[in-house]
Amino acid sequence: MSVLASNLPDLSSSVSPSLMFQQPFRDSQQVPMRAQISVYGALIQGTAPEEAFGGSDGAKSIWENALRSSAERLHAEPKKIIIDTDPGIDDAMAIFLALRSPEVEVIGLTTIYGNVYTTLATRNALHLLEVAGRTDIPVAEGSHVTVTFHLSIVSAFAWKEVWFDSLWLLFSKDNLVLMDMVSTHGAASFMILREKGTKLRIADFVHGADGLGNQNFDPPKGKPIEQSAAAFLVEQAKLHPGKVTVVALGPLTNIALAIELDPEFCKNIRQIVLLGGAFSVNGNVNPASEANIFGDPEAADIVFTCGADILAVGINVTHQVVLTDAERNKLIQSNGKFAQYLCKILEVYFSYHQEVYSMGGVYLHDPTALLAAVNPSLLTYTEGAVRVQTTGITRGLTLLYNNQKRFGEVTEWTDKPTIKVAVTVDAPTVVKLLMERLMES
Repeated sequence: MSVLASNLPDLSSSVSPSLMFQQPFRDSQQVPMRAQISVYGALIQGTAPEEAFGGSDGAKSIWENALRSSAERLHAEPKKIIIDTDPGIDDAMAIFLALRSPEVEVIGLTTIYGNVYTTLATRNALHLLEVAGRTDIPVAEGSHVTVTFHLSIVSAFAWKEVWFDSLWLLFSKDNLVLMDMVSTHGAASFMILREKGTKLRIADFVHGADGLGNQNFDPPKGKPIEQSAAAFLVEQAKLHPGKVTVVALGPLTNIALAIELDPEFCKNIRQIVLLGGAFSVNGNVNPASEANIFGDPEAADIVFTCGADILAVGINVTHQVVLTDAERNKLIQSNGKFAQYLCKILEVYFSYHQEVYSMGGVYLHDPTALLAAVNPSLLTYTEGAVRVQTTGITRGLTLLYNNQKRFGEVTEWTDKPTIKVAVTVDAPTVVKLLMERLMES
């Protein structure tokens, strides 16, 4: 697939996001916020619902639906979520936020490289759960390499019957090297497979060498479970068909491997809410690519085209949500356990944003994506097929086909399943929810 990235509008452009895409919509099951506010106001003030809405039958119907929806949410069981994470300072914020959100039940963490290497991501995930007092939540360690590497190994040996006498993965600075003793039809041979394009991009310059603000916390007492992240995802989706939402905060390798492992995974899962992409704006790795998609473009393309219910939250949205210095000071003054912990690790993150973006605050990437899973109505969305560029200078570019034009020939987007892509966000409410929940004692 060859795609040119040109004339990408700047995020600060005055062009309305709703004009960049099709008309955005809110989650079909959510009632408009104004309607809910009017309903609650009417109930509090003792006003009849039809009067609160101007007396029309249609307004009365809106009131009834809003009341029913509110009652259902009040009594609904929490949404089961698995957070696929590469902690990461803003990952820590998102994990704590999830644990403080009664709307969701965190049933597991899976780890992936991104902000740090996978081994350190696992250590940090276990550490954060200890801080939260939630060591009952299992942590499954994820892939140490991109999906390209896994699939290349499979295709390399698919044409002959082989079995492995021994297998080592050696990590060098520039490449991942697979060395194995292979027996083929009784004749032993030694093979070295060198796979290009699998060098990992690690963002420790953003989050600190330890991923948590260079605080060098003591090692956690807990251990990850024996299952791989992909196997854990597949198992949980089977145990709770249609009920598990995966919140993916890093590169999408683990999700792609789960899809490859079980063809029914996309049917069994409730939804995948992912942080990734730079829709209509420049990337944050280079002008074309956002970090999570750039981390494993092949995996991202597998996920975007798998047919699952997917909600993508890109940096075109998360760059609208900022935690300011003033709000950080409120966290410092708070007695909340999570707020106090985050204040220890935030300095590195603030310094990075000051140096790179010249701003007195930080972007709330991961918390925004997490809250999209908690309450989708905080954002608006467009819908279309998304493909990912996997080669060339635009590697990692995400391109949405919004179905506004019917092309005369078959394209790489033809007949691909559509996903929801976030367009706008209620940024003040996202920040307010984050602050309130993290400042709870």
